[in-house]
Amino acid sequence: MSVSTFFSEVRRRSDRPLNALLAAAGLAIWLLYHPGLVQELAWPWRGAMALLGAWAMGCAFARPLAMTVGERGAWRLVHTRWSRAALPLFALLLVGRGLLG
Repeated sequence: MSVSTFFSEVRRRSDRPLNALLAAAGLAIWLLYHPGLVQELAWPWRGAMALLGAWAMGCAFARPLAMTVGERGAWRLVHTRWSRAALPLFALLLVGRGLLG
């Protein structure tokens, strides 16, 4: 197997929404058990964190539907780079907040 074949396979596998869907579900469950991670923040930060979380998890949950239905507007929203980057950013913020107290 050549290196280019390996990376094309990795790219194809990472395009599947299962990882993002599982991460969003895990984050949602974690936030249900520890709502203080967001509630204890000051108001401007809490609002920004809530908006980022809603966008990140909404895109992660909507991506499989957009892939199967193929509606053009939903497809464009969930496949932009910043939409894909929102979930890891939100996860890092929550994990950092959970570890630092």
